[in-house]
Parts: sequence; structure tokens; C-alpha cells
Amino acid sequence: MPNHIVIDARIRQSSTGRYIYRLVEALQDIDTTNAYTVLVQPDDDWKMRSPTFRTLPCPFPQFSVNPLHELRFAWLLYRLKPDLVHFAMTQQPLLYFGNIVTTTHDLTMFTFVRRGTTPKPAFWLKMKLYRFLMWWSHRKTDRIIVPTRTVAHELTAMQPFTKQKLSVTYEAAGIPAGIKPERPADISGDFIMYVGTAFPHKNLETLVTAFDQLHATHPHLKLVLVGKTEKHYTELAEKVQQHPSADAIILTGFLSDEVVAWLYQHCKAYVFPSLSEGFGLPPLDAMTYGAPVVSSNASCLPEIYGDAAHYFNPHDAADIAAKVSEVLDNPKLAGKLRAAGATQVKKYSWHTMAEETLDVYQDVLAPKNPAKEPNFQE
Repeated sequence: MPNHIVIDARIRQSSTGRYIYRLVEALQDIDTTNAYTVLVQPDDDWKMRSPTFRTLPCPFPQFSVNPLHELRFAWLLYRLKPDLVHFAMTQQPLLYFGNIVTTTHDLTMFTFVRRGTTPKPAFWLKMKLYRFLMWWSHRKTDRIIVPTRTVAHELTAMQPFTKQKLSVTYEAAGIPAGIKPERPADISGDFIMYVGTAFPHKNLETLVTAFDQLHATHPHLKLVLVGKTEKHYTELAEKVQQHPSADAIILTGFLSDEVVAWLYQHCKAYVFPSLSEGFGLPPLDAMTYGAPVVSSNASCLPEIYGDAAHYFNPHDAADIAAKVSEVLDNPKLAGKLRAAGATQVKKYSWHTMAEETLDVYQDVLAPKNPAKEPNFQE
């Protein structure tokens, strides 16, 4: 008997949306039995390939504490009569009670969020509310999916009761198939690069400081920072102008997949200075295109990259500069990293992730005869 599974995919169009996009795309290939309703933003024209999948516009904000939104969203879910709901983020209707699977990507919000211009009392209340929402979501969920064992350990340290609910499903790499690399018109010569947001935990200010040292010993080298122009990149651009290497730093703004693929292919190194990640996709993408990766040793990154990255202390600009220099000045090391990267990315598969997620669904739907026990054990 087929089950009706609802997947909340409203985050698909955000910077963290690749996970849910890849999951739903792969599920369409492996599950022809169950019926799926995929909740999307009203302006998302995502088309399903499988006749057992349909999209449903969901008019409620991804992040909201408006009680009316909460009640209406819960009522929408009840009217759909799902056998299971998979929320691709921790925030979910407080008053929805049913079979639930929740994906928690990371705990960065608790460590690296900045107050900005928010008044201190309001910020304190906001963080208390966020902690409660995560606690309540995890309390009422049947299974919690996390992308790495590192996040699993972090979550059990914060919420010990989650240990028996956890399943680790690794994500995977790769810019969409069929991409033909396209050379940008305004980037030439030798360069190192970073792709992603400029949120504080991405640690780009320390990378820029490290590049000052690199540029002193490699005067023809450029630093290319790729990411959609928004508040944090605007702030970073202003700070870059105060650095001696400013003329050699390029903030590109948003670039197409084709241009990013070309940059991956031609960079001297891909540098990832992040302080906290749930999985860390961009360096795996870089490995896919043959870039040697120089990475922070923080968080889950050594778990995901293994021997395929050259690691540095992300808090130490001098160490970042030294480790990048070692790759730039040692072709044998760079070649070793390229070869190891090509092997490392093959360890991860969106298809496998979808199969493991489907196992989680089946476990929750048939708790008396589980397909698999939670796969996270100390």
C-alpha cells in the first residue's frame, strides 16, 4: 500500500537548497511506489519528472514566528493527510503532530550569529526562541537526519535525547551535468579562489589578511571571491579596500555555473577558511573539476575531505598563507591533492543519500519492523 509523503522543499531556492533539490530529484528515480507532495515557494516553477510526485505552492514564509502562519501551515498539512512529513529545515509548525522526519544541517546559528543592529534584549529573545523551536522540533520528530557525524556529535552534546533519533546521510558533489566551462572576460593570470556566502563563520576576513602575506611573496597572484552580492559581501568589499592587496582581490558577485566551473578548472588552489560547516560542498565541487583544495581543519571538514585537502588553522592568517604557499610552490603536492580529490568525491553520491533517506522514511512508517536502526552510534 503506497504512503503519502510530504516534503517541505521551500528552501530549494536558497543558498542551502541544493540538498533538498538533489534529494527530490533522486527520489523520483528510486521510489515509484509512494506518492509525494513537494511543498515549494509560490514563485518556484520546479517541475517533477515522476507521475507519483507533485509540487504544491506553499504561501508561508520559511522563517516566521507569526502565530497565524503557524496555524495555517499546520492546517494545510493536516488537510493533506500525509503518512509522513519531511521538513528540510528545523523550523516547522509547532502544532503539527504526525510522523515527522527533520533534517538539521548544522548548529552554526548558535555559535556564529551576529547581533548586528538588533537591540540586545530583542536579540536575546530571538535566540531563546530559536533554541526552543529547535528543541521542540527535535522532541516531536521521529527521526533527525544530519549530514555528518560531526554534526551528530554536536547535536547530542546540546540535546542528548536526540541520540536515538539520528541518522547520518552524507551529501555529494557536482555542478549539474552538461555544464560547459565558460571563461570569464575579466579574470586572467594566476589566482586562488573561494565560492560561497560571506557570512561571519565563513571567515573571509582572515582569508583576506592571509592573502596580504601571500601577495607579498606571490605578487602576480589574485584572490577571486565568488558569491552573490548581499549585505555581508558589501561589508567585506569595504574592508578589502583597507588591505594592501586590495587591487589583487576580485569580488565577482553571482556567476553562472559555467563560469564557476572554468574557475575551478584553472585556479591554482581552492581555499576554504570556514569555521563551521554542516557538510562543506564547495571544496568537493572544486575537487570534481581538478582543483587542489586547501582547507580549514575546523568542524566536519577533515571528516568529509580526508586526505584530499591540505589543512590549516583557520584562526591563524599566517598558517593559512603558509599552507596555500606550500601548494603553490610544490607542484608535486598540488598534483597529489588533485589525484586524492578525484578519488574522494567518488565516495559520495546523491543517489545513495536518497536511498538512505528512503530507508529512514520506511523505518518511521513501519516502526514495528524497521528497515534500519538509526545509523549514528558513538
